[in-house]
Amino acid sequence: MNILDKIVADKRKEVDLKKSLITLPQLEASVMMERTSISLAEVLRKSNSGIIAEHKRRSPSKSVINQSLSVQDVAKGYTDASASGMSVLTDGKYFGGSLDDLVLARASTNIPILRKEFIIDEYQIVEAKAYGADVILLIAAILSREEIKKFSELAKSLGLDVLLEVHNEEELEKSIMPSLDMLGVNNRNLKSFEVDLDISKTLSKKIPDDFVKVSESGISSVEAIRELKEFDYQGFLIGENFMKTNEPGESAKRFIDKIIA
Repeated sequence: MNILDKIVADKRKEVDLKKSLITLPQLEASVMMERTSISLAEVLRKSNSGIIAEHKRRSPSKSVINQSLSVQDVAKGYTDASASGMSVLTDGKYFGGSLDDLVLARASTNIPILRKEFIIDEYQIVEAKAYGADVILLIAAILSREEIKKFSELAKSLGLDVLLEVHNEEELEKSIMPSLDMLGVNNRNLKSFEVDLDISKTLSKKIPDDFVKVSESGISSVEAIRELKEFDYQGFLIGENFMKTNEPGESAKRFIDKIIA
């Protein structure tokens, strides 16, 4: 089993356990279900920087990135830096995140929040809405076309934006459908964890203009952003570059200021 297979196997067990603790009707009774979500896709279309700044404590590829910061401080820092959106990892076992992080981020910022998670069940989409997310991530590598359709349509019915992540042309071709808002190209191979920005450049030509194009992973320089903008990317998901510093908000501000200068 590669790391992605392990994560998905563990996630299935985790979701089954959660369903026995908090039922779907209980999630649907959350006050957050009434909240009007903010569209990340709309924000990215108008943004000068397109930065989606991530809160990430650790990862399978880098182990510990930053365990010492509070998610509230990070969220406030990213907001002050004028980030277009914030990504919050909620996987506990492999990334050190939690749904509490999502709630605390939501309470600390008014920018769109992406729940970064390995979604394999409709339950997690309702959960995302109930805990304050504006956007969900769907990963083409772990879902069938039917699942992508079912999950994205459910998300849209709840008022959530959908970011669909692909790694290659095959995943892209099976995924394109009207219920998506953004197509993200992950420059990191989830099986080997190697990074190559050329993946974004190659796939950009295959993504229809109806979707906001987002480049994810391995982006660490303003030059890389400028290069990717030439390929019509409007969103850029950056995590480790900011989180490995003592002040991610300040780091994000300096980065964003250079882009819009």
